[in-house]
Amino acid sequence: MTDTDWLEIGRIVAPQGVRGEIRIYPSSDFPERFLEPGPRWLQRPQGNTPEPITLVQGRYLEGKGLYVVKLDGIDDRTQAETLRGCALLVPAQDRPDLEEGEFYAADLIGLRVILQATGAEVGLVTDLYEAGNDLLEVTLHPSGPNVPNPNAPDSQESARPNPKPRKVLVPFVTAIVPDVDLAQGCLYLTPPAGLLDP
Repeated sequence: MTDTDWLEIGRIVAPQGVRGEIRIYPSSDFPERFLEPGPRWLQRPQGNTPEPITLVQGRYLEGKGLYVVKLDGIDDRTQAETLRGCALLVPAQDRPDLEEGEFYAADLIGLRVILQATGAEVGLVTDLYEAGNDLLEVTLHPSGPNVPNPNAPDSQESARPNPKPRKVLVPFVTAIVPDVDLAQGCLYLTPPAGLLDP
């Protein structure tokens, strides 16, 4: 299987206690990924191939936004420590069906961001943060007078370094993101005044 055949559902952040349990920061909105026993896969930070492992049991850690899980064969803190930084995966075909208007984070990252009013492409979705309302991180395309002109003759303007791409957080709500077109690889934005201003 290739990278596109897997879904990352969480990342191991630390051991929990001395009996081999681990803390996982979830990147999935489906609690059963961490609570229901069954097969999962580990992707080590420097590893190429996900390794099969069995989730034995799990529980939600109230107030921390983390899950504590027990994996088969991980029986003490030393073994659990070796898993720090590993990603927990499931096969992509195991994705639960979503309701209308719901999307997987992995499907949103990389979408082109287009202003609905003008059709102008203003940036790309580069991350998603889960909060009360999810927030899309949009990396804006460079524009405006500070952008060097690559066709300018040798001049002070052409020698200026490229500006660092600016990022903005966009609330992922229908009023601001009225349409997501996965087939076309884009979403449409109706930003409130000031959202995209420098």
